[in-house]
Amino acid sequence: MDLSSITELDFNESGEWPTPIKIVAAVLICLLVWAGGYYFILKDKQAELTKLEQKEVELKQIFEIKQAKAVNLEAYKEQLAEMRVMFSSMLEQLPKKSEVPDLLVDITRTGLINGLEFELFKPEGERPVDFYAELPIQMTVTGTYHQFGEFVSGVAALPRIVTLHDISMGPMSQATGKMTMNITAKTYRYFDDDK
Repeated sequence: MDLSSITELDFNESGEWPTPIKIVAAVLICLLVWAGGYYFILKDKQAELTKLEQKEVELKQIFEIKQAKAVNLEAYKEQLAEMRVMFSSMLEQLPKKSEVPDLLVDITRTGLINGLEFELFKPEGERPVDFYAELPIQMTVTGTYHQFGEFVSGVAALPRIVTLHDISMGPMSQATGKMTMNITAKTYRYFDDDK
C-alpha cells in the first residue's frame, strides 16, 4: 500500500478502502467518540461524583455524631433532669428582692460575730448580667488574719449565695496587731423573681 494513495481516498467509497485503513479509521472514530463523550458527559459527572463523595463523608460524620447522641439519649435526659433540679435549688439560694436587706444584715452580723470592725459597708446598685442581676457590696473591715478567715467561712455558710471578690489586705498595724481588708461581696438575683 502506498501512502500517497491515502490522500486519494473518498469518504463516499469507504467500504472499498483497504483493511488496514478501515481499522485505523475505525480506531480514530472510536477515539473521537470516546474523547467527545468524556469531555461533554463524563468530565462534568466526574466532578459531581467527587463532590457527592465528599458530601457522603460529611454526612457519615454527622450520622456518627447523631448516633452517639441517640445512643446516650437516656443518659442525657437523666442528666438534664438532674441539672434542672440543681438549677432550681440554686435559684432558691438566690435572695429575692425583699430578702436583700436581711442578707445585708446577715453579712454584717457575720463580721461582727467574728470580731471585725466595719470601716466601710457600701451596698451598690444592681447590675444586670444576662438573666440575673449582681448586687455588689463594698466593704473595708479591720481585724486579725484569723478573724478574716472566720468571716469568709461564715459568709460561705450563709443560706444565700454570696461570693467574695477583689480581696486586698493591708499590713498589720504594730500598735493594734490588726490588719485592714478591702473586699467586694456579691450576691445575685434572678430576674424572673421580682418578689
